[in-house]
Amino acid sequence: MQEAPQSGSVQERPEMIKTMSVSSEGDELDSVCSDELLGSQSRHWLADLMTGGMNTEGGEVTAVGRDGLFVDYHFPLGELEMKGGVLWKRPRELCASPEFIVNGATRLDVRQGKLNDCWLLSAIASLSLHRDLLKKVMPLDQNFQEGYSGCFSFRFWQYGQWEEVRIDDLLPTTNNNLMYLSSPERHEFWSSLLEKAYAKLKGGYRALDMGFPHEAMVDMTGGVAEVLSIASLPKDLPAFLVQLLSKGALINCANCQGSLEKKNNLGIMFRHAYSLTGVEKVKTEHGTVDLVRLLNPWGNTEWEGSWSDTQGQEWRTVSTEEQQRLDRVNQEDGEFWMSASDFRQNFETMEVCHLTESIGQSGSSTQPWTCLTHHGTWVPSISAGGAPKAGLFWQNPQFHLTLSEVDSDPSDPQRSTCSFVLALLQKHQRRRGTDLAIALHIYQADPQNKYLSPDDLKGRRPVLRSSSYAARREVVLRGTLPPGHYIIIPSTFKPNQQGAFLLRVLTEEGNAAIPAHKPGPQDMSSLSETTFPHQAALPSLSTIRSLFRKHCGKGYCKPTHLHSLLSEAIQGGVLAGTERDLALEHCKSMVVLMDTQGIARLNWPEFESLWEKIRRWTDIFLVFDKNKTHRLEYAEVTPALKAAGIVVDELVMQLVGLRYTEPDLTISYPGFLYVLIKLESMIHKFQAYDIVGMGNITISYRQWLHMTMYN
Repeated sequence: MQEAPQSGSVQERPEMIKTMSVSSEGDELDSVCSDELLGSQSRHWLADLMTGGMNTEGGEVTAVGRDGLFVDYHFPLGELEMKGGVLWKRPRELCASPEFIVNGATRLDVRQGKLNDCWLLSAIASLSLHRDLLKKVMPLDQNFQEGYSGCFSFRFWQYGQWEEVRIDDLLPTTNNNLMYLSSPERHEFWSSLLEKAYAKLKGGYRALDMGFPHEAMVDMTGGVAEVLSIASLPKDLPAFLVQLLSKGALINCANCQGSLEKKNNLGIMFRHAYSLTGVEKVKTEHGTVDLVRLLNPWGNTEWEGSWSDTQGQEWRTVSTEEQQRLDRVNQEDGEFWMSASDFRQNFETMEVCHLTESIGQSGSSTQPWTCLTHHGTWVPSISAGGAPKAGLFWQNPQFHLTLSEVDSDPSDPQRSTCSFVLALLQKHQRRRGTDLAIALHIYQADPQNKYLSPDDLKGRRPVLRSSSYAARREVVLRGTLPPGHYIIIPSTFKPNQQGAFLLRVLTEEGNAAIPAHKPGPQDMSSLSETTFPHQAALPSLSTIRSLFRKHCGKGYCKPTHLHSLLSEAIQGGVLAGTERDLALEHCKSMVVLMDTQGIARLNWPEFESLWEKIRRWTDIFLVFDKNKTHRLEYAEVTPALKAAGIVVDELVMQLVGLRYTEPDLTISYPGFLYVLIKLESMIHKFQAYDIVGMGNITISYRQWLHMTMYN
């Protein structure tokens, strides 16, 4: 047993205190405030919490310690922090006057600790070069003085939206020194706290041991990352790098040819991430030289060749004014310059994170890409056609790309091409323990033809495609094409694989990419009815908009409005008669589960999202309603749910049978929509709390009641 922690510091943290714990494997609820579940060390924490109490400011229930400061009892601990001699201390205990940021957050505020997380630190160093990016990840006005409560907030991008991560400022220390990331300024703590927040997102400090810089850069920017081989980059490497940086790209690089973090004969560490932060043409007594600026997040161990800080005689040929223009610092601080040719010879891979329009700096010379974002799904038997050779490739989702704005290239004014970057990100596959093999194909299209039929695709070759299908979280396709019309087709390698994806299209401003919807049966008689089954059952989007205006007063759709609207919408199609099975209770659940503001009504964008789900689920219902009774047999429900992306065990299916079926064990069409929206919404709520993907969540008593009562 270690000695009792000092006042305000922390040694052990029970993972759950005065909360409900919900596991995805058994939906089991455990109260953990009993002596049977709390060891002696955890009882110390419970006593500390009971002495401190609970804070409900802002509607959130949080734990406070004896000193009245916030304590994050849910931060996942690793073995290293549990060892003897490790004390968790607040910055106020480490120095007399701690500051969140000292003289601005810069790339030099990052010094690596006892973790192999240089991949994360290089991303943080790159992030610090862009103030607008940094503000998006962490509010810069946080401090240890006015309003200080021991709680700090950060935000990270996850699958198309920004998620808040709140932590306390207790940091692991040994001998009164921070164990992990620190700043050379002993009283500055923004980088240490950012590292802790990211550790919480990923599952603890132990989850940061080894990784890829581009993953951290995407999570901190919402950008699009690609991994490039430096040997294959254009001959004019400086111009290529300048173009990337002009778009606001964050760049990291590494040499992977040797043993982990061993040096080559010129000081470059193997398998160690460096940040590339600048490219300059430097005037010397002998002419102009292209130099690249890099940063080692260790804060030391620099390049020892030509143009190095300590041994670079070349700097003697550069004027003092020119060196000042470059902000050159002649000391071993981790930052150094090297020639572009030496960079190519000493580094092997480069990870680039392309930034988007939404996070560009106003008034800056940086002109980031315009980013167009589309969420999509591969649904078996509906929109999961697999690879081209599978024969069902046309079933995959299609997106119409219009390129009209050509690149501005001063070096070649006659050039008439359009650059773009496509990124296909599969969502939540890690939670399911599998990554689908995915790829992107681009085909030429006519201005009038915004969808490619099976006949259109016969014998047609893509103008660009992924080099191969890859089982990765994200695949990126960079390309340049003449102005014109194109079709983007994201696909899985095997047909009829269920999955959700995020497609991002980065282009120059003025270009566009929109979903290409399948034409109706009158336009494509060669397609089977299952290609567009909902079109025979539901009215068009324009008609639905009219029905929304008709039934929903003041632009909001309440449950009674939804009941009237859906009843009228169903009456005119092949599912006519099933509106008699639509209950007001169904509509109440649909409204509150789609309601993002907690006001039990939907505005038009929220209703439009609901309608898109109804269209997709109607396709599935009609495909799996084999005998066309307008009801699904019990045996048809499991594969129908799977086609919608929901896989549940037999116990849950039995509950579905008991709770949602008719006396004859069938599910009506409205009942099927009701089951799907409830399952999908509850799964998404679980995933929102399970931010580290561990398969279990910890929620407060109040959160549990809110989640179960308002659905």
